[in-house]
Amino acid sequence: MSGPTKGLLFEYGFSVPPLALVFQFNPQQISRSRTVTIKTGNAPGSRGGYDFMTPLDTPRVAQGVELQAESFSIDILLDATDKMNAGDPVAGRFGVQPQIDTLRSMVEPKAQGPAGLQILASLDVGGARAFQRQETASVLVFGWGQQVLPVFLTGVAQKEVMHLPNLLPFRAEMNLTMQVIESQNPFFTADKLRQTAMSALNAAGA
Repeated sequence: MSGPTKGLLFEYGFSVPPLALVFQFNPQQISRSRTVTIKTGNAPGSRGGYDFMTPLDTPRVAQGVELQAESFSIDILLDATDKMNAGDPVAGRFGVQPQIDTLRSMVEPKAQGPAGLQILASLDVGGARAFQRQETASVLVFGWGQQVLPVFLTGVAQKEVMHLPNLLPFRAEMNLTMQVIESQNPFFTADKLRQTAMSALNAAGA
Protein backbone atom coordinates (compact mmCIF):
# COMPACT_ATOMS: atom_id res chain seq x y z
CA MET A 1 0.00 0.00 0.00
CA SER A 2 1.22 3.50 -0.75
CA GLY A 3 1.68 6.07 1.99
CA PRO A 4 -0.46 9.16 2.51
CA THR A 5 -0.46 11.77 -0.21
CA LYS A 6 2.03 14.55 0.44
CA GLY A 7 1.74 18.22 -0.37
CA LEU A 8 4.69 20.60 -0.68
CA LEU A 9 4.93 24.35 -0.27
CA PHE A 10 8.35 25.98 -0.62
CA GLU A 11 9.82 29.42 -1.20
CA TYR A 12 11.26 30.07 -4.67
CA GLY A 13 14.21 32.29 -3.85
CA PHE A 14 17.70 32.51 -2.41
CA SER A 15 16.90 32.26 1.29
CA VAL A 16 19.26 30.05 3.29
CA PRO A 17 17.75 27.83 4.48
CA PRO A 18 14.68 28.13 2.20
CA LEU A 19 11.23 28.16 3.74
CA ALA A 20 9.61 24.79 3.03
CA LEU A 21 6.77 22.67 4.39
CA VAL A 22 5.84 19.09 3.54
CA PHE A 23 2.45 17.97 4.81
CA GLN A 24 -0.09 15.17 4.50
CA PHE A 25 -2.66 16.24 1.96
CA ASN A 26 -6.12 14.90 1.16
CA PRO A 27 -7.14 15.93 -2.38
CA GLN A 28 -10.79 16.06 -1.26
CA GLN A 29 -9.95 19.08 0.88
CA ILE A 30 -8.96 21.48 -1.88
CA SER A 31 -11.11 24.24 -3.35
CA ARG A 32 -10.16 25.93 -6.62
CA SER A 33 -11.92 28.94 -8.08
CA ARG A 34 -11.57 31.19 -11.10
CA THR A 35 -13.73 34.13 -12.03
CA VAL A 36 -14.32 36.03 -15.24
CA THR A 37 -15.23 39.72 -15.19
CA ILE A 38 -17.66 40.75 -17.94
CA LYS A 39 -17.52 44.41 -18.97
CA THR A 40 -19.57 44.62 -22.15
CA GLY A 41 -22.29 46.96 -20.95
CA ASN A 42 -21.40 49.47 -23.66
CA ALA A 43 -21.93 47.02 -26.50
CA PRO A 44 -24.39 48.75 -28.86
CA GLY A 45 -27.87 47.23 -29.11
CA SER A 46 -27.19 44.25 -26.83
CA ARG A 47 -27.32 43.03 -23.25
CA GLY A 48 -24.35 41.01 -21.98
CA GLY A 49 -22.18 41.00 -25.11
CA TYR A 50 -21.55 42.06 -28.69
CA ASP A 51 -23.57 40.78 -31.66
CA PHE A 52 -22.18 37.76 -33.53
CA MET A 53 -23.22 35.44 -36.33
CA THR A 54 -20.28 33.03 -36.81
CA PRO A 55 -17.23 31.81 -34.85
CA LEU A 56 -15.18 34.38 -36.76
CA ASP A 57 -16.91 37.05 -34.65
CA THR A 58 -15.86 35.63 -31.28
CA PRO A 59 -12.81 37.90 -30.75
CA ARG A 60 -15.13 40.91 -30.94
CA VAL A 61 -17.76 39.20 -28.78
CA ALA A 62 -15.20 38.73 -26.00
CA GLN A 63 -14.11 42.37 -25.84
CA GLY A 64 -14.17 43.55 -22.25
CA VAL A 65 -13.96 40.06 -20.76
CA GLU A 66 -11.17 39.74 -18.17
CA LEU A 67 -9.97 36.45 -16.69
CA GLN A 68 -8.92 36.64 -13.03
CA ALA A 69 -6.09 34.58 -11.57
CA GLU A 70 -7.05 31.20 -10.12
CA SER A 71 -7.18 30.87 -6.34
CA PHE A 72 -6.88 27.91 -3.98
CA SER A 73 -8.16 27.15 -0.51
CA ILE A 74 -6.93 24.05 1.31
CA ASP A 75 -7.26 22.61 4.80
CA ILE A 76 -4.31 20.70 6.21
CA LEU A 77 -3.66 18.99 9.52
CA LEU A 78 -0.32 19.45 11.24
CA ASP A 79 0.22 16.66 13.76
CA ALA A 80 3.43 15.83 15.64
CA THR A 81 2.03 12.75 17.41
CA ASP A 82 3.93 10.15 15.36
CA LYS A 83 7.24 12.00 15.73
CA MET A 84 6.66 12.46 19.45
CA ASN A 85 5.94 8.73 19.86
CA ALA A 86 9.16 7.99 17.95
CA GLY A 87 11.14 10.13 20.42
CA ASP A 88 11.84 13.08 18.12
CA PRO A 89 13.29 15.75 20.46
CA VAL A 90 12.12 18.74 18.38
CA ALA A 91 8.55 17.47 18.13
CA GLY A 92 8.56 16.56 21.83
CA ARG A 93 9.57 20.06 22.85
CA PHE A 94 7.99 22.28 20.20
CA GLY A 95 5.17 20.22 18.66
CA VAL A 96 4.07 21.73 15.33
CA GLN A 97 5.03 25.31 16.22
CA PRO A 98 8.00 25.25 13.77
CA GLN A 99 5.65 24.36 10.90
CA ILE A 100 3.14 27.02 11.93
CA ASP A 101 5.86 29.66 12.08
CA THR A 102 7.13 28.57 8.65
CA LEU A 103 3.69 29.24 7.16
CA ARG A 104 3.44 32.57 8.95
CA SER A 105 6.87 33.55 7.60
CA MET A 106 5.72 32.68 4.09
CA VAL A 107 2.88 35.19 4.25
CA GLU A 108 4.82 38.07 5.84
CA PRO A 109 6.67 40.77 3.85
CA LYS A 110 10.35 40.25 3.13
CA ALA A 111 13.17 42.73 2.63
CA GLN A 112 15.90 41.88 0.15
CA GLY A 113 19.28 41.75 1.87
CA PRO A 114 22.90 41.23 0.76
CA ALA A 115 23.61 38.26 -1.53
CA GLY A 116 19.90 37.76 -2.13
CA LEU A 117 19.21 36.58 1.42
CA GLN A 118 15.75 37.45 2.71
CA ILE A 119 14.97 38.64 6.23
CA LEU A 120 11.64 39.36 7.82
CA ALA A 121 10.78 43.04 7.71
CA SER A 122 7.39 43.12 9.39
CA LEU A 123 8.39 43.64 13.01
CA ASP A 124 7.41 47.32 13.14
CA VAL A 125 5.16 47.58 10.10
CA GLY A 126 1.50 46.71 10.09
CA GLY A 127 -1.87 47.23 8.54
CA ALA A 128 -2.10 48.78 5.09
CA ARG A 129 1.61 49.64 5.17
CA ALA A 130 2.74 46.01 5.43
CA PHE A 131 4.64 46.10 2.13
CA GLN A 132 7.00 49.04 1.78
CA ARG A 133 9.69 49.84 -0.76
CA GLN A 134 12.34 47.12 -0.99
CA GLU A 135 9.86 44.62 0.46
CA THR A 136 8.27 41.76 -1.44
CA ALA A 137 5.87 38.90 -0.92
CA SER A 138 7.35 35.40 -1.01
CA VAL A 139 7.02 33.63 -4.35
CA LEU A 140 6.05 30.07 -3.42
CA VAL A 141 5.69 26.79 -5.28
CA PHE A 142 2.73 24.58 -4.34
CA GLY A 143 2.95 20.96 -5.41
CA TRP A 144 0.61 18.01 -4.99
CA GLY A 145 0.46 14.89 -7.13
CA GLN A 146 1.37 15.79 -10.71
CA GLN A 147 0.51 19.45 -10.32
CA VAL A 148 3.05 22.12 -9.43
CA LEU A 149 2.09 25.80 -9.48
CA PRO A 150 3.68 29.12 -8.47
CA VAL A 151 1.56 30.98 -5.93
CA PHE A 152 1.32 33.82 -3.47
CA LEU A 153 0.11 32.76 -0.03
CA THR A 154 -2.73 35.20 0.65
CA GLY A 155 -4.00 33.89 3.97
CA VAL A 156 -3.12 31.59 6.86
CA ALA A 157 -5.70 30.67 9.51
CA GLN A 158 -4.85 28.29 12.33
CA LYS A 159 -6.85 26.40 14.90
CA GLU A 160 -4.75 24.77 17.62
CA VAL A 161 -6.56 21.70 18.91
CA MET A 162 -4.06 19.92 21.19
CA HIS A 163 -1.16 21.29 23.25
CA LEU A 164 1.96 20.16 25.06
CA PRO A 165 2.39 20.94 28.78
CA ASN A 166 4.36 24.06 27.72
CA LEU A 167 1.21 25.16 25.78
CA LEU A 168 2.84 24.82 22.35
CA PRO A 169 0.49 23.00 19.95
CA PHE A 170 1.25 19.50 18.74
CA ARG A 171 -1.83 19.34 16.56
CA ALA A 172 -3.28 22.20 14.52
CA GLU A 173 -5.80 22.61 11.71
CA MET A 174 -4.62 25.11 9.11
CA ASN A 175 -6.53 26.82 6.32
CA LEU A 176 -4.36 28.23 3.53
CA THR A 177 -5.48 30.46 0.69
CA MET A 178 -3.30 31.00 -2.36
CA GLN A 179 -3.38 32.86 -5.67
CA VAL A 180 -1.70 31.36 -8.72
CA ILE A 181 0.98 33.48 -10.39
CA GLU A 182 -0.19 33.28 -14.01
CA SER A 183 2.77 34.78 -15.85
CA GLN A 184 5.70 33.70 -18.00
CA ASN A 185 7.39 31.29 -15.59
CA PRO A 186 8.46 27.64 -15.91
CA PHE A 187 5.97 26.27 -13.39
CA PHE A 188 2.85 27.88 -14.89
CA THR A 189 3.99 27.06 -18.44
CA ALA A 190 4.49 23.40 -17.54
CA ASP A 191 1.06 23.24 -15.88
CA LYS A 192 -0.60 24.70 -18.99
CA LEU A 193 1.04 21.94 -21.05
CA ARG A 194 -0.20 19.36 -18.55
CA GLN A 195 -3.69 20.84 -18.72
CA THR A 196 -3.64 20.73 -22.53
CA ALA A 197 -2.55 17.08 -22.47
CA MET A 198 -5.32 16.17 -20.02
CA SER A 199 -7.89 17.99 -22.19
CA ALA A 200 -6.67 15.99 -25.21
CA LEU A 201 -7.16 12.75 -23.26
CA ASN A 202 -10.68 13.83 -22.40
CA ALA A 203 -11.44 14.63 -26.05
CA ALA A 204 -10.04 11.27 -27.17
CA GLY A 205 -12.22 9.43 -24.68
CA ALA A 206 -15.40 11.38 -25.41
